[in-house]
Amino acid sequence: MITVTGARTHNLRDIDVEIPSHALTVVTGVSGSGKSSLVFDTIAAEAQRATAAGYPSFVRTRLAQHPPADVDRIDGLTFTTVVDQRRFTGNARSTVATAVDLSTPLRMLFSRFAVPSAGFSPAYSPNDPAGMCLTCEGLGTVSVIDEDALIDPDLSLNDGAVRFPTFAPGTYRWKRLVTSGLCDPSVPWSQLPEDVRDVLMHARDLALKDPLPGYPDHGRFDGIIPRLQDSFLRRTPSRLTTAERAGLDAVVSHSTCPDCAGARLNTAARSSLINGRSIADWATVSVSDLYELVVGATETLGESAAPLLTEISRRVDALVEVGLGYLNLDRSSPTLSGGEAQRVKMVRHLGSPLTEVTYVFDEPAAGLHPSDVQRLITLLTGLRDRRNTVLVVDHNPAVIAAADHVIGMGPGAGESGGRITFTGTPSSVSSADAPVIKPSVRTPTGSVTVEHARSNNLRDLTVTVPTGVLTVVTGVAGSGKSSLIATDFSAQHPDFTVVGQQPLHGDRRSSLLTVTGVADGLRSLFAASGDLSASWFSRNAKGGCPECRGAGEITTDLAFMEDTRTPCEACGGSGFNDKALSVTVGGYTIAEVEALRSADVAGLLGPADAARLRWVDRVGLGYLAIGRTLDGLSGGERQRLLLARHLGSVNDDEPRRLILDEPTTGLHAADVRRLLELFDELVDAGGTLVLIEHNQQVMAHADHVIDIGPGAGDAGGQVVFEGTPAALAHAGARSVTGRCLADALRGD
Repeated sequence: MITVTGARTHNLRDIDVEIPSHALTVVTGVSGSGKSSLVFDTIAAEAQRATAAGYPSFVRTRLAQHPPADVDRIDGLTFTTVVDQRRFTGNARSTVATAVDLSTPLRMLFSRFAVPSAGFSPAYSPNDPAGMCLTCEGLGTVSVIDEDALIDPDLSLNDGAVRFPTFAPGTYRWKRLVTSGLCDPSVPWSQLPEDVRDVLMHARDLALKDPLPGYPDHGRFDGIIPRLQDSFLRRTPSRLTTAERAGLDAVVSHSTCPDCAGARLNTAARSSLINGRSIADWATVSVSDLYELVVGATETLGESAAPLLTEISRRVDALVEVGLGYLNLDRSSPTLSGGEAQRVKMVRHLGSPLTEVTYVFDEPAAGLHPSDVQRLITLLTGLRDRRNTVLVVDHNPAVIAAADHVIGMGPGAGESGGRITFTGTPSSVSSADAPVIKPSVRTPTGSVTVEHARSNNLRDLTVTVPTGVLTVVTGVAGSGKSSLIATDFSAQHPDFTVVGQQPLHGDRRSSLLTVTGVADGLRSLFAASGDLSASWFSRNAKGGCPECRGAGEITTDLAFMEDTRTPCEACGGSGFNDKALSVTVGGYTIAEVEALRSADVAGLLGPADAARLRWVDRVGLGYLAIGRTLDGLSGGERQRLLLARHLGSVNDDEPRRLILDEPTTGLHAADVRRLLELFDELVDAGGTLVLIEHNQQVMAHADHVIDIGPGAGDAGGQVVFEGTPAALAHAGARSVTGRCLADALRGD
């Protein structure tokens, strides 16, 4: 057993729980009930802290740091690996092939057996100078900076001639330009000599003769274009400001590389063939179609290539096994959805020789079509059968039914949760959350049409979407649902707002207040009451505690040991200074207001801000304090907060026209019911909602269903079914989705 005693992390209520080893355990409960606090922030965090403690201090400083869990004792922990739904970030050079370690054996195969040989394995890599296309530097696309759009010739450098935010007057890059000594920064750009303008724009690593005081001591100068290329084009920044993103859109255009046609490799690598196919050809076919290429290579190359081909086949099998056969190996990793990224990470563990490992999965069934869930269950039980402990946070009924042990958290969320409500076998779990076809559907008020949709795998589709009703667009993963609705439909009908799965950006100080946009109104309210400026009521400005700088805690850097964090004694953990806390509104200080729930704060604010906060309550997040920071929210909470922000940005009197991309991801069945009640209200008020969804509760509740498929990738991109949920359940063999819905309605 993994035995947890006295767990109090976040909202956990001093709970004790036992989790059987070598078993598949599912932890379920409503969003915010404490599932993640128990599994990730207590069990997984303490296991990884204990593992890290065995490494030398030099290594520990380079591992992920986890704050100590608030728990009395944990016993029975083993080496633990977390397979979460965080997307791959940043690196445009990372692909599916590199993410699953398939690129190495593939390059080795071509370096040994392709004709004519391009050289050793680096000669087949787009990430190595020996193999990359030099025109696009191995990226497959060329980014061209429009110098006319970048420069305002009528302005001087001092006046802001460079139309890009990182070169605006007063910025670090601007200071490099004006202190370089290359020109008079007060002279309009058009009046500078042509050779000087060329140096300012294009110089790279130029040794300056007479830089002005304030220029760095190294005295080397890079022009405006190289700076932009190095900072924004040759790599993908992990975070872009709104101004930087707008600036790039204004001055940079992207197109397929004319030399390699997007293959990212040089001529020698593209000309090196096995059975008439280059390594670039292997990377552009779907993973499922690689079988044919591997079989052909096996027949041609014989036993000498068998070890490499066996390794490639094993990786291909694993990708197909997790339902990603529709992907291409050269698909950029950052473009994968959270669910796809999680399944790619799973591939790394499927062939692992390790046993006695605890695998922790974060809602692995989220975003999966019902037909793919059984494949997932096979993978989870396979890990368990190799003498591992598998711990899963999930709501999917099929995953729960396949578990050896189930732990229910709740009964509610936030302060109403944090308790163990159930432990036992799946047979004791209620089946009251099965989908139910509603007795009648709404009559459409009209329709809108998406014409000749061809994005990605779509087959020149023309589809009519009814208005004034709730429409669900479904289909297996990779079938083309998002391409049809979130891409082509939204482009042809910009009056529809897309609420996607993009992450909520912000640091650990961002909160519900800042995300919903009511922070300024609340601060202004306190400012008027105290006759002070609004900045006195922000932790990040004048109102911040001077001791902890508004953080509410003191972090102590212990060099080669983990940092320690303790509540700030000066402000009592509030993050505000005494002057800010001396002002009250309605009997509350600013810190006390931030500890209140949205419904309690709405009465203090003006009509517009109060309406924004009411949406927080209506999407089911009313139990959260409005000062709650984003870093403590679960995935389901973050997505509903994003929905609340979108709903709060539109006038209540305007009928909503919304496209929602899998809005029930990470939600318990009870949360789904509450969300469906909200959707009904929006539609009954004259709105039109189009949902991209796999959830069978949502399908059964729809007025109209559009099923895309029949398969994924090249096997998808067609309309399989259009009609009511009841008709979908009787669609028979022509719809995989219909068969799965029929099974769920029968309780199979």
